[in-house]
Amino acid sequence: MPMRIHDREGGLIAEFGNQRRFPVSYEQLPPVVVDAFVAAEDDRFFEHIGVDFLGLARAAVELVRTGEKSQGGSTITMQVARNFYLGREKTYTRKLYEILLAVKIDRAFSKEDILALYLNKIFMGHRAYGVKAAAQIYFDKDLPELTVAEAAMLAALPKAPSTTNPVSDPERALARRAYVLGRMLKLGQIDQATFDRSIDEPLPGRLYTSSEIETPAPYAAEMARRDLVEKYGQEAYEMGLAVHTSIDPDAQRSATRALRQALIDYDRRHGYRGPESDWSEWLEDREALEKQLANTSRVGGLLPGVVLQVNAAEASVLVRDAGEVILDLDSMRWACEYQATDRCGPKPKAVDEVLGRGDLIRVEPIESGDGVAYRLAQIPEVTGAFVALDPASGAIRAMIGGFDFFHDSEFNNVLRAERQPGSGFKPYLYSAALDQGFTWASMINDSPVVVEDGVRQGIDWRPSNYGRSFGGMRRMRDALTRSVNLVSIRLAQAVGTPMVLEYAGRFGLPVENWEPTLSMALGSYTLTPLDQVAGFAVFANGGYRVTPFLITELDNPDDGVIDSHPAVSLCDSCPIDTADPSLAPRVISAQNAFLMRSGLRGVVREGTGVRAWRALEREDIGGKTGTTNDQRDAWFTGFGPGWVATAWVGFADNSELGRRETGGKAALPAWIDFMRDVLPPPGAAEEPPEGVVTAWIDPDSGKRLPEGHPGAIREYFDSTNPQADLPEKDAAAASGTSREVIDNLF
Repeated sequence: MPMRIHDREGGLIAEFGNQRRFPVSYEQLPPVVVDAFVAAEDDRFFEHIGVDFLGLARAAVELVRTGEKSQGGSTITMQVARNFYLGREKTYTRKLYEILLAVKIDRAFSKEDILALYLNKIFMGHRAYGVKAAAQIYFDKDLPELTVAEAAMLAALPKAPSTTNPVSDPERALARRAYVLGRMLKLGQIDQATFDRSIDEPLPGRLYTSSEIETPAPYAAEMARRDLVEKYGQEAYEMGLAVHTSIDPDAQRSATRALRQALIDYDRRHGYRGPESDWSEWLEDREALEKQLANTSRVGGLLPGVVLQVNAAEASVLVRDAGEVILDLDSMRWACEYQATDRCGPKPKAVDEVLGRGDLIRVEPIESGDGVAYRLAQIPEVTGAFVALDPASGAIRAMIGGFDFFHDSEFNNVLRAERQPGSGFKPYLYSAALDQGFTWASMINDSPVVVEDGVRQGIDWRPSNYGRSFGGMRRMRDALTRSVNLVSIRLAQAVGTPMVLEYAGRFGLPVENWEPTLSMALGSYTLTPLDQVAGFAVFANGGYRVTPFLITELDNPDDGVIDSHPAVSLCDSCPIDTADPSLAPRVISAQNAFLMRSGLRGVVREGTGVRAWRALEREDIGGKTGTTNDQRDAWFTGFGPGWVATAWVGFADNSELGRRETGGKAALPAWIDFMRDVLPPPGAAEEPPEGVVTAWIDPDSGKRLPEGHPGAIREYFDSTNPQADLPEKDAAAASGTSREVIDNLF
């Protein structure tokens, strides 16, 4: 039995194994299936003792007459004996063993059990073993749904399943099916009218090997497959494992759609690279053209099409699964000629400037209230990743590791793309700074800095801000909001790079091979998208490190549940280095986590992630952009109620994405589209945990001001941190429940 991977609601994600077998009991076999196989293979099955001596006699006569051995006289029971215990070689000794075993089997089992064994064991072609698998592969039906003609077609397969099946050789399949129907008519199992109707029923003409896939999540399926093969070896493909995962089907669809659209949009911004091929030679042979098109795969939802006619105003395009469609200039205004990453030709002014007759192109279907429209597209060369977790448990709810698993490669960027996070690392640094006594009101110098021997011995490092600007003294909150590099460098200097390195390790980041350098503050060491999303889960869930997991339960048909992932507990007293998968240890304080959520919400509200605020208009979301040197990697990681997710965009060969292709432009749109689909309706504003207090401060100096003072802003502080560098007491404290606490603090 194959390995089957399911989503959290039971929907099928994938199936692995060289054999597809789904055992059924005799009671689950429709009478028409039983009749068809008995008629085709052994019409005296229910009468003989496991061996049909009349049939054997006929086979012996045939041997004398022709001098050739044949399969004549081999009953269903004898086939069971051969399939389970013997080889397929044709020798007199093997035949004798087959006869003796068949008699013994007939005495030990009922006829119904023997027939069920046979119909579950036989090879039916195209990896199908047994009638249920064959019904699904050839007809996309369950057994009770089969027609008489379809049952007869299945019964026709065992003699030559690889060559006499309706897909490999329809002509031979029709002839063999006709034979079975004739036998059924002769035995009185069907009447003449049923025979006449069934003999003319068309064959399916295609396979339905993936028709049961309900939740396309191939990257998650491959992750599960690798884990189980590592655990069980090649037997994993034959054990009938039912693998239940944490994948949310709706979230998975949203993630797939969101990432693909972000990659397509990036690709359009950089111009049209031209057609995939020239199919001019096929234009005069419509049948051959349609066959070629049918054999050309969809890629990431983009359909292949060939240009039939084109002029300045429009092009007629034959599109797979859509027929002829018209593309006008509006559908391709983006298609300036690609010249280089940051250079594109003029926008087209006519359709025939872009397309030529015979061009093999891609079109993107756009659904709207008026139906489906189409626009010119191309398969992106850029790739990406998207992963979403439940921050309270670490359960992976959605995972897409590239534009198209079956086209690009099976390389899962979520797990294996080790890339610099850039400014996406800064929240860990800022969390460390808060832990060491800095506050959001702390003032830090945003001016040029020189790090001696910062590149290598004798070569200084002069880091700069994005845009090469400087801001003088800045509040720490503002520095995070604006993603100021020079402030991050000074924070790392103040906290100490060994401390920053140790602190980052608390979040589960792979710091074992990192060096405590100042460049770490700008995200110079590599992370995978899964590392990053798990790290941000700590901020989202209140300070606990969860371990991402995919497989929730493992069943097999014999033993039931053989393994399951334990329920995850958020644990305040557990050691940070615990290896127990059921425990999520506290790694930062609840107060620190709250302050970081507040800071990251500021990034979205008015900083580098403001595009998310404009699109979603929610106070309960937060996150951080990340952009590396020369715009080689674009990131956004963020959270909302019940969700934390990371989007990454980059090239597989680490090429530059191009000017202004920052995390906020290239990656954030995918995160926005996903969160728009999955977030619950906004609830009440989050209340700070015990010990987090508020005070009014001067935004220019970070010093405390009286409530109501012109220009004063309110800020959060952690009163439980004895190292906190609290603002000086210049005036009366803030009002409300925090007044007494603030007065005592300052």
